[in-house]
Amino acid sequence: MVTDPQTACFEAGIKFGTLYHQFAGTPVSPDSARSLERAMAEAIENQPYCESVSVHILDGALETELADSTADYTELTGRFMEVEMEIDYEGVRVRTEMEMEDGYPLMKLVSVE
Repeated sequence: MVTDPQTACFEAGIKFGTLYHQFAGTPVSPDSARSLERAMAEAIENQPYCESVSVHILDGALETELADSTADYTELTGRFMEVEMEIDYEGVRVRTEMEMEDGYPLMKLVSVE
């Protein structure tokens, strides 16, 4: 039998997978970063059990990437964003975050309450 905390963690993983793989590769620039943050958060918040999503696109990382580029945008990847998410399934609250580890974006459980 699957427990409510296990289901809540599964739901968090589904939301993170959707967020990352739906938006990875999206063209992003410093001028479009805020609207992309909102679009990403609002899209994921539509999913069941999602209480909140916070997406922050890192302006400094974008500017560094674009400094020597002839283009005024780049492709969105995990290294350009910080994400936090809160899921509520049957009263179980799961907090998650995405952080870079060894050059790879990892989605992590912060707490299960």
